[in-house]
Amino acid sequence: MKCIIGLGNPGRKYEKTRHNVGFMVVDELLKRHGWTLQKQKFNGLYTMETLHSEKVLFVEPQTYMNLSGECIQPLIDYYQIDVEDIVVIYDDLDLPLGKVRLRQTGGHGGHNGVRSLIDRLNTKQFNRVRFGIGRPITPIPVVDYVLGTFSKEEEEVLHNSIQHAADAIEAWMNQSFQQVMNDYNQ
Repeated sequence: MKCIIGLGNPGRKYEKTRHNVGFMVVDELLKRHGWTLQKQKFNGLYTMETLHSEKVLFVEPQTYMNLSGECIQPLIDYYQIDVEDIVVIYDDLDLPLGKVRLRQTGGHGGHNGVRSLIDRLNTKQFNRVRFGIGRPITPIPVVDYVLGTFSKEEEEVLHNSIQHAADAIEAWMNQSFQQVMNDYNQ
C-alpha cells in the first residue's frame, strides 16, 4: 500500500493559499478519478482507493501545517505503511513558482510541516514532492506570504504545475520513485 500526503492548513480561510499546494495536488488526483476524502482518523481526512492496481491512502492532515506529523505518523502506523511507500507534497519557498522537484530524503529546510514529519517519523528518508512557490518580491513577512493567495498571473503556472506533480505521483504507481525523479524533475 502507498500513501500520498498533501500538506496544508484546514478550512476555507486557507484553501487557496500558497501553503496549501500539497492539498491542491491531492485534490487534483482525487478529482481525476471522482474520489473524495470521506473518512477521518487521527486528525486527518483520508480515503483509500485503488490507483493503477495499487491500494493507495490519500491524506490531508487537519492538524494545521506545523503539527502534520501528529496526523501522519499514527495513520501510517495504523495502516502499517512503510515509510518508503509514502510521498509528501508541500510548498517550498526556495524553488521558483511552479517548479516541481522530487527527492527521496533531505532536511526540513525551515518548513515546519516537514520538520514535524521528520520528528514524528524519526527519519529524513521519505519521498517528497517539493512544489515551488518562490519568495516574495516585496519585503513582507514569510508567514504572510505563505498564507497569501496566488495572483491571477500566477494561477496559470500554478495549474500547470499541479498537473505535472499529479502526473508524477500517478507514474509512481508503476515505477520506482528514482525513475519518476529522473522523468519528472524539471
